[in-house]
Amino acid sequence: GFLAMQTTLEQNKQLKLVQGTLAFTDALASTNAKVTGYEIHQGVSTGNALNRPALYLDGKAEGAMSADNQIAGSYVHGLFDHAESMAAWLKWAGFEAEIADFNYAAVREANLNRLADCLEQYLDWDKLSQFI
Repeated sequence: GFLAMQTTLEQNKQLKLVQGTLAFTDALASTNAKVTGYEIHQGVSTGNALNRPALYLDGKAEGAMSADNQIAGSYVHGLFDHAESMAAWLKWAGFEAEIADFNYAAVREANLNRLADCLEQYLDWDKLSQFI
């Protein structure tokens, strides 16, 4: 109910790697922030909210933004994975910060390595091996 749109679920799930630009950043900066991510959904959305897209993927509108610019929605996962896109979203939300050198991929990799180290240290692999 936050956006003037409806979504109808379908039988097949959509999953594809996409790239494009944020639709709203031209008002915030001199260029549109690039985005890359996975479009993941099992529905089709319709309604007036889609006339104000959040993104453009290959030149096509995707997602929606409310008329008051307080709410945004998108089927794309990974919109915060790139510093340029994350900075634009944070600026849209009213947060001003310098994050140009933020490397999300490196942070994600370090966290996965930390998780793997914890699993290796604290799980009893001899007991678990009988179930694997």
